[in-house]
Amino acid sequence: MDEMETVESGKRDQMVVALVDDDRNILTTVSIALQAEGFVTRVYSDGETALKALLENPPDLAVFDIKMPKMDGMELLRRLREHSALPVIFLTSKDDEQDEEAGLELGADDYIAKPFSLRLLLARIKAILRRADPTRPLDSDVGDGEPSNPSLNRGRLHMDPARHQVTWDGAPVSLTVTEFLILEALAARPGVIKSRNQLMDAAYPDDIFVDDRTVDSHIKRMRRKFRQADPEFGAIETLYGAGYSFTDG
Repeated sequence: MDEMETVESGKRDQMVVALVDDDRNILTTVSIALQAEGFVTRVYSDGETALKALLENPPDLAVFDIKMPKMDGMELLRRLREHSALPVIFLTSKDDEQDEEAGLELGADDYIAKPFSLRLLLARIKAILRRADPTRPLDSDVGDGEPSNPSLNRGRLHMDPARHQVTWDGAPVSLTVTEFLILEALAARPGVIKSRNQLMDAAYPDDIFVDDRTVDSHIKRMRRKFRQADPEFGAIETLYGAGYSFTDG
């Protein structure tokens, strides 16, 4: 199976999500869920086939598995980034921090560990698409009744939840959606210690298991990104044995 045919019905401007995974059950399940939310899907079972299609007829976003035949997700992303800034979410094996780190270094927009919640994946897809094109509403958001989140300003930090965009002293800081949600939970109440469990709940709302090391890895990456904008950045503080806090002073 190189590509499962998808009927692109409905509005001509429906957003397109490409799914790349050698697990047919995952392709089918995720594709059905996305179509129910108003997306068009294109699915591929190996990296070689996907690369050619993604370059010739780019979707709005792609979701890659890492471990695939012919060409794995890492090599697929590496080759894709030579030509395209297409938003990409990685699906990784549980607790595979090296894969997660490498994928983000190559330019993935976020990652989700298997087994994953469909609701979580859909939320990440929508958030990344909003960030990529904040002027374009998603069909699946129309009439959902959710109020738009106001911007958050804490000293030199500015956060725009609607676009999932962050600046520090006016300089843009590129965070994944997961990192954004953790930072938002910290910055919402400066000086208040947030436990790892509380930060996990903010970033992973579906009661899926995430260990403490995952939150620590996100914090480490966030600090590194902020220090590229400000080498003296120290607004995210570690309270050993308790958790983390944000200071806007």
